[in-house]
Amino acid sequence: MKAMERWQSDRMQQPISLARWGHYGTPVLVFPTAGGDAEEIERNNLVAACWELVDSGQVKLYSCDSVAGRALASNAGSPAYRMWLLNQYHQAVVNEVVPAIFADLGGQQRLIVTAGASIGAFNAVALLCRHPELFAAAIGMSGTYRLQRFLEGQYSDDLYFSSPMDFLPGVEGPQLDTLRQRRVILASGEGAWEDIGESWAMADALGRKGVPNRVDSWGPEFEHDWSTWWRMLPQYLGEVC
Repeated sequence: MKAMERWQSDRMQQPISLARWGHYGTPVLVFPTAGGDAEEIERNNLVAACWELVDSGQVKLYSCDSVAGRALASNAGSPAYRMWLLNQYHQAVVNEVVPAIFADLGGQQRLIVTAGASIGAFNAVALLCRHPELFAAAIGMSGTYRLQRFLEGQYSDDLYFSSPMDFLPGVEGPQLDTLRQRRVILASGEGAWEDIGESWAMADALGRKGVPNRVDSWGPEFEHDWSTWWRMLPQYLGEVC
């Protein structure tokens, strides 16, 4: 079963869509790659790769438009605007997308698992670290965790508060206590267009704060492509859900 909804996000000052597949199970929010929309994971057969888990009721998949990723990938507006939109995107996920997921489930029955590839991995890990009270685990595949190359060397508070590589060293108190009860899986191939060093850097930032995580190398035969993520995502969902 697939369903779609779309609304105007006042936080981002533009529309956002949310797609869902399945009837019940652990809610999994899959972030698209850079400029992808809510249905990208279906068009690229990632939903099909996970269908056994969906059909059996082990997971229910959700995905929302990568609004900020689209702006980063297309160099929309100024760097300051892109950083503002990234922060607002995270706010929209927490305050708009997550309540829509819980409403669809009939209430906050359980924590959400986040997942994504490339910039989607960045969003999956960032949202878990920013709001561990809402999310149970993050699965980052072929992740890009440092976004400065999309921002012409610019920096702002919006980027600081959006980027776990930046804000994690300052996380303390109840947020850190809760985050230490979560888990992060950072998977990467080492083939074409992959950079497993990004995953190791993210793991180091998490490890320094005592956040459970691991890096899985899938080796040189796995490239930065959907065929890699078809293999990764169902394996890790089976592990954490």
